Amino acid sequence: MKLLRNSIVLLCLLTCVGSLSAQGYKALMAEAQKRTNDTNTASAKEKEVFELYRLAFSAYPDSITPDDRYSFTRLATTVGEYDHAFKHLTLLIHEKDNYGLPFWDVVTDNSSKEIYAPLQSDPRWGKLVQEAEKVRTVFYTRLNETEKEFFAVADELSMSSDGKTLYRQLRNHHVYLPKKQQNYSIRFALNDSIRTSYFVHLPKEYNPQKAYPVLFFLHGAVRYNSLLEYQTPEINLYDWNRFYTKYADKHQVILVFPRGNRQYNWMLSDDGFFMVPDIVRQLKKALNIDDNKIFVSGHSNGATGAFSYLMKQPTLFAGFYGFNTHPKVYTGGTFIENALNRSFVNFSTDMDYYYPPQANDTLNVLMKAMGAEYSDHRFNGFPHWFPKFDESEPAYVALFADLAKRTRQPFPAKLTWECDDERYGVIDWLSDIRLDTLATRADWHKNTNFRIRKWLEYDKTEEDKLISKDTDIPAFAFPRRSGKITATYQDNVFRLYTSCVKAFRINISPEMIDMDKKVKVYVNDKLAFHDKVKYDVPYMLKQFRKEYDKQQLWVNQILITF
Repeated sequence: MKLLRNSIVLLCLLTCVGSLSAQGYKALMAEAQKRTNDTNTASAKEKEVFELYRLAFSAYPDSITPDDRYSFTRLATTVGEYDHAFKHLTLLIHEKDNYGLPFWDVVTDNSSKEIYAPLQSDPRWGKLVQEAEKVRTVFYTRLNETEKEFFAVADELSMSSDGKTLYRQLRNHHVYLPKKQQNYSIRFALNDSIRTSYFVHLPKEYNPQKAYPVLFFLHGAVRYNSLLEYQTPEINLYDWNRFYTKYADKHQVILVFPRGNRQYNWMLSDDGFFMVPDIVRQLKKALNIDDNKIFVSGHSNGATGAFSYLMKQPTLFAGFYGFNTHPKVYTGGTFIENALNRSFVNFSTDMDYYYPPQANDTLNVLMKAMGAEYSDHRFNGFPHWFPKFDESEPAYVALFADLAKRTRQPFPAKLTWECDDERYGVIDWLSDIRLDTLATRADWHKNTNFRIRKWLEYDKTEEDKLISKDTDIPAFAFPRRSGKITATYQDNVFRLYTSCVKAFRINISPEMIDMDKKVKVYVNDKLAFHDKVKYDVPYMLKQFRKEYDKQQLWVNQILITF
């Protein structure tokens, strides 16, 4: 009876397959996927699904995709068809997946011990691993060669020991070479044992004699992403990022895509916040970058990251952009007057669960009242995943139009800066700000905040329906005491007002002062410094090698303590 029942099932399957086979490879794969997704009978249908794959592969060998082959190797292992598993694993380790990532790691990764456990007692497994290791070695050898070519520069010029001459040499420093590729994946060390990567997309005809703008894109969903030591065009340049690619190519802007995860990112933790500034410093040594036109953009968690750099570490950058931003610093206080030092352009939607439109409206009003270059552009009728839609293209047109006209002022005549972490006590010509949080705050040192009264959430009973929920939460948190400085300079005179600050340094450039005259520094209306500032050659070289910034170039510092 059981034999008869199995024969009837097989006959029905063959009849179905015959009909599907006539429709082609995609029809067979669709049926296989349908049966795989049928959770009620998944285990019982594994053999049927295997037969669908086997027949599809046999009838249409030229249509097999690497991802289908990978699924088949796992299925063949599960149903005990080990010859098929080894045959296709041998092919697979030489292929790449839909995202352009190599498949050799399916047998070298730790997860393979579980996925392909039944195969590992077979002598063929050891040979397969050896072959995969060879492919892996070739892959990393090529990656090393590509990285070496990317960072190759012309011979360094000899530097003068005279300060004025050295300043001119550093301002005109040029060691850049042509690049052999348009796209590069560069490994990046997070610490001594963990690495990730960033992906660089150059203008099609990159010319090392020309200085280019740079735009960083910070991805979202940092809680769910994984670190990658290698990235591809398929991961970064298409789908949701297609308009970045289109308009970066049109405007000859270098695109950079860092890769973060739950621990190392630009939003949830300071463990990875150094990534973007350090990548900037690396890139400046390899590419001819316009130091005054480096920008940061992102979507969702990435947009919150862009906002966080505006609040905490904007010195290297000219401006910031965000799609569906939650404008808040998650690792400390959100000091929105810091936005006075740079610009932020936000693209929001009215159907966004991530941050309510009314809160965006309130923040926009606050920023405008302070005089910040902050703007929110509302697109109605779209959810949080706005970049997915073709209707998002006008936002990218606006972004790149703003980028084209915006330039960092490296020596602004006025600064205001507040921080609650001395790691971020730097803004342009103010640096090494040291806090005295036990001191009494100045009367003018106050937190700016507002309450959020409404928040959009998805209805638990209707998956696609948004409902408005009443809430009463502060827009920002201030978990630590902070210090604040406001500063101006004119005609060799600096005037600064401080609150809860015990020390800081003023970085000096000949673009800011007359080096032949004495400089006066007043702190809280008291004279704190009155002397000439000389070129400090060792300091100049040390600072240049650290920052590689030819525009915001310091020749000395004035230390102020009190």
